[in-house]
Amino acid sequence: MTARDRAAVQPLDEFYRRQGRALPEFVELAGSTMPEPYRSLLVHERDMTRTLEQFHGAAIHLRVISSYRQGDAYWRESVLDLAGSDRPVEFGAIRIQLAALPEECRRLILAEHLPFGGILNAAGVRYTSRPSAYLRFTTDEFIATAFGVARGGFLYGRQNTLRAETGESLAEIIEILPPAAA
Repeated sequence: MTARDRAAVQPLDEFYRRQGRALPEFVELAGSTMPEPYRSLLVHERDMTRTLEQFHGAAIHLRVISSYRQGDAYWRESVLDLAGSDRPVEFGAIRIQLAALPEECRRLILAEHLPFGGILNAAGVRYTSRPSAYLRFTTDEFIATAFGVARGGFLYGRQNTLRAETGESLAEIIEILPPAAA
């Protein structure tokens, strides 16, 4: 895997490496070539929490798969589920820079009950969302299990960085959506 490929899937590759799993196969796509509804849900500079809540017409809650802390960095693999149905609408791998956030945000993040975007929005933290790669993954056993779908199909996602108004990085995220039919 090239350095460019590895950068396109940060921080997902770190979770896979730590757990001894091989990364799922993936290719980088131009946003304009991504099929719908994925293009509408991923090719933008809005936060995913609001985007998914608006698309599905329901609130979203967090289901943590694994997490760890390394200094001021907090790492989490999680699934966002629709409230009331527990239907998964996103798999994510995120590295959050805790020192860049207000104390109340840090406390809520470490409590592992709320999505990161929801915490930032509720606290009035101003930030920008800057996708740097659009991706198509072949569904591996790990993500298939997280979504409750079969292996082998394609999933679409993006690598995204959230930055404070000062330009300081708040988080790097891989956001992967389930199959449209799920």
